[in-house]
Amino acid sequence: MYQPRTPNYRKSDPVMRWSLPDRVFFACGACHILAHAFLMRYGSDQMTPLWLHPHKGFTGNHIVIAWDDWIFDYHGYSHRQKFIDHCFRRARQRWANWDAEIKPIPRDVLIYEEKSRQIDGLWLREPKQFLHDALPRAERLLARFAPPPT
Repeated sequence: MYQPRTPNYRKSDPVMRWSLPDRVFFACGACHILAHAFLMRYGSDQMTPLWLHPHKGFTGNHIVIAWDDWIFDYHGYSHRQKFIDHCFRRARQRWANWDAEIKPIPRDVLIYEEKSRQIDGLWLREPKQFLHDALPRAERLLARFAPPPT
């Protein structure tokens, strides 16, 4: 539930959005593209995209990659339950009674808008629907992290 601190930030402004630092960019609406890049580089059958889908009336959608006891997102690697606890605690500091479902989603929806819209409540941008292609940017950010823990 990252909230940009950029003065007058508007997600609808493509230049402003693209100008965010990498980690903020992938925290605020491009997490699914980073998840896709991660799967392309390190993916295994045990890895699953998970969607933190806030209950109706709340914001804070987020997509991560999960396997065993691990999760990967723009933070890097986290222990699964600690990550989930942290997300819920932080969201509830901002929005009382915030709650979400944690749903596995198919890998093939991560970079295809049309496929993502077939899942109720999900609508993901394709990498080229940003100001510039977000996939190379995701790959560069991913290169900053070590391979996944086993």
